[in-house]
Amino acid sequence: MKTSQSATRRKFIKAGGILIAATAIDATARVFAKEEEKKDNEVSPPEDLMREHGVLKRILLVYGEALRRMDAKEDLPPEPILESARIIRSFVEDYHEKLEENFLFPRFKKPNKLTDLVDVLLLQHQGGRRLTDITIQFATNQALKNPDDRLKLADSMRQFIRMYNPHEAREDTVLFPAFRGIVSAHEFDSLGEDFEKKEDELFGDDGFEKMVDKVANIEKKLGIYDLSQFTPKV
Repeated sequence: MKTSQSATRRKFIKAGGILIAATAIDATARVFAKEEEKKDNEVSPPEDLMREHGVLKRILLVYGEALRRMDAKEDLPPEPILESARIIRSFVEDYHEKLEENFLFPRFKKPNKLTDLVDVLLLQHQGGRRLTDITIQFATNQALKNPDDRLKLADSMRQFIRMYNPHEAREDTVLFPAFRGIVSAHEFDSLGEDFEKKEDELFGDDGFEKMVDKVANIEKKLGIYDLSQFTPKV
């Protein structure tokens, strides 16, 4: 009888051990799968910066539509302009450009690579902030009704568009592609994590997606959200 009970106990303990081991293996597998999924979804530093350029590009289109309405003397509420300028200030100038100025530009300066380009880009960042100050100041109903202030607002947006179209293009085609070649693979990956942490710190989870949604809402207010309207009828 005692032998039978001992055997049963051993079987129970063995079965329990197998179950615990299987559970531990399953939990480990889930953690590993989650880490792999996270790794697959990670965005490299240049890709991160380029998609943020996409946000800026869409705001330049908002500015362009505002200017078209101003030139055609069509109705133009100030809110879409002000909201766009504030996104530029918070997401582009105080976040995106700070990443470039703190993490990219010094790494090109140190080995004396593309320094002339970096110098111009930095000056343009500073000029862009001054233009955004003007846009925010005059994006009001009162300014839009005043010919002189309306002209200042239009001029600030025109200059911003004129500068940032080539600015973005040069970074996307020259600076960002060269970046991987001047840092180690480890540093490259580490910077991607730093960028993501900074974005989360400033804008919370899914900060980029939130900004895209904000810009989309502005586009809808101005009637330029529907992509098909830009297809040429030829």
